Amino acid sequence: VQLQASGGGLVQAGGSLRLSCAASGPTFSGYAMAWFRQAPGKEREVVATINWTGGTKDYADSVKGRFTISRDNAKNTVSLQMNSLKPEDTAVYYCAAREDQRVFVPRTSRFNYWGQGTLVTVSS
Repeated sequence: VQLQASGGGLVQAGGSLRLSCAASGPTFSGYAMAWFRQAPGKEREVVATINWTGGTKDYADSVKGRFTISRDNAKNTVSLQMNSLKPEDTAVYYCAAREDQRVFVPRTSRFNYWGQGTLVTVSS
């Protein structure tokens, strides 16, 4: 599967952004999806995961209640709605996939397909 992320940009603290990731390939529904981010000088971290049906999700504590991951298997897309953004959310955001049809995909799962990143900058 090939992944293409979009939607990044510059936003003020407290604002919102919606990231999208378009996937190619006919078997998108067989993949669990995730969003990761990497801030300058820091290691990449998982933000959220979503199982193949979209029925279960897992979020990093730092984004719970502010970010929402969703997917549309008919359109081969996964999205990340980011609200109440903070300067510490500034990072390059990546979408990722793994072949996985478990009911729940924990944030510790290893993802092996990656899109290019999209930069999110939150100004204070």
